Amino acid sequence: MTEKKDQNIEFIDREQEVKEIRSFSGREFLDGTILIREIVSKQLQFILFLTFLAIVYIGNRYHAEKLFRRVSEIQSEVKNLRAEQITTTAKLMNLSKPSSVSHLVEKRGLGLKELTNPPKVLNKTDK
Repeated sequence: MTEKKDQNIEFIDREQEVKEIRSFSGREFLDGTILIREIVSKQLQFILFLTFLAIVYIGNRYHAEKLFRRVSEIQSEVKNLRAEQITTTAKLMNLSKPSSVSHLVEKRGLGLKELTNPPKVLNKTDK
């Protein structure tokens, strides 16, 4: 019977494992002595994997917030440019009115006059 126990040395007794988990205290966590426990050392790869995932998650969140800020800035810039475009279009339409054009021509003294009679239509006749 002792030979069977010697063969199964690598396996931990389930009761011992449960006992070790339940005997966890806050002091061990603060001291860092929890890290030398056998159950923690067996799960070290998983703990490191979880740590890696946490770092990736934090980095992803930082990147997403950075993109969100950039999108917000671009949206506000587009809004401002759209308002400027509407204002410029309104000014251009106001300046291109015939009455505004004639007023600007008189103001600058270009010597141009409006037509009082309509333009003549020229018809081409074949000979």
